[in-house]
Amino acid sequence: MSLKTLTRADFRHVQRIDTRWMDNDIYGHVNNVNYYSYFDTAVNRTLIEAGVLDIHRGVVVGFVVETQCQYFRPMAFPDIVHAGIRVTQLGSRSVRYEVGLFRNDEDTPSAAGHFVHVYVDRASGQSTAIPAATRDFLATLLVDTHATPEATT
Repeated sequence: MSLKTLTRADFRHVQRIDTRWMDNDIYGHVNNVNYYSYFDTAVNRTLIEAGVLDIHRGVVVGFVVETQCQYFRPMAFPDIVHAGIRVTQLGSRSVRYEVGLFRNDEDTPSAAGHFVHVYVDRASGQSTAIPAATRDFLATLLVDTHATPEATT
């Protein structure tokens, strides 16, 4: 399934993000760099709200090692962004999220992409296993993107 054809229903969690006046560029729409900020905000806010990320005192944290975004249609202030989040790969030390950014009440994404966290020990900066509570939460967001649709007769 193409990222462009995803709908809100394809995501396990949706996080609301308000656009800001300063997000708009000279062309009158949200500048492309802000989409990556929306990805980061949506994923980390979701982890914080689930109680599996402590950005100030957590011993293990996720470092972003890869992002990618495809743009389909513009958004602009004062739009509301609804960031759909799902996990498509859950390894022992890393997780790959797909994020769809939906404008206001639209059901098709304005943009979509992926975001990869590698979990590291904060003190050493060395990769480490995803903590059990985090892994359990991430599993609730996991979807099988390799499943084939059932044939209809």
